[in-house]
Amino acid sequence: MPELPEVEVSKRYLEETSLHQPVARVHIGATSLLDGISPQALARRLHHRPLERTHRHGKYLFAEVDHGGWLMLHFGMTGHLRYGRTPDPAAANAEAVFFFDNGRYLAHVDPRKLGHIGWVDDPRRMVRDRALGPDALRLDLDRFCCLAQGRHGQVKPWLMNQEVMAGIGNVYSDEILFQARLRPDARVDRLSDRDLSDLFEAMQGVLETAIDVEANPCAFPGTYLLPHRRRGGRCPRCDTPLQRWFFSGRGAWLCPRCQRRTR
Repeated sequence: MPELPEVEVSKRYLEETSLHQPVARVHIGATSLLDGISPQALARRLHHRPLERTHRHGKYLFAEVDHGGWLMLHFGMTGHLRYGRTPDPAAANAEAVFFFDNGRYLAHVDPRKLGHIGWVDDPRRMVRDRALGPDALRLDLDRFCCLAQGRHGQVKPWLMNQEVMAGIGNVYSDEILFQARLRPDARVDRLSDRDLSDLFEAMQGVLETAIDVEANPCAFPGTYLLPHRRRGGRCPRCDTPLQRWFFSGRGAWLCPRCQRRTR
């Protein structure tokens, strides 16, 4: 976390709060977040220039700056945006803060400091340079099936592979597989056309629902796994105790009764 839905929510939040306001100054409280640019260089490129529009690809958020260039934000495990009015003690303690001429600010809050802030000339070029796959929410069924061709691994790591498709992480891969009634260890090369169609529909439905509820676990439908995805949790369909498996050090929650293994 944050995954594609959280970043899409942050994108809309930035659009609603922070566009078309010239940046007065930039404060970087955690230089470790900066990716390929110094605090001084970032401040110069943003000085007296507003953010004009946004773009998202997978877990990356971009904000185009007036007269060229894009601010790039990646939220790591705990990052999020906060918009407010100065003075505000929360802004002073944030990992990065963009202060606007009108007395407002946009803070990049990242307590674990695992995110990134950078500058790119073209988001599409950065996506290519980092070998990111297509955005998971912009796929159609045909392209999704093409991405599965020639793959021999397990389906959960495949969904999470950012070079295959960008945006899905540990939490939403569990939900997608639960909705598709597939176990996380099902092999991609053994998925039938029906399995792939069900998986695609589940992926689109889960991502869109998560965005609609602003990624709030308490607001998901009662048939969703996510609110129950914890020790002692039970399947919302059949009330079977959930199990936790591990894949390459990452935990996966599933219902052993509802999620079948594909042969």
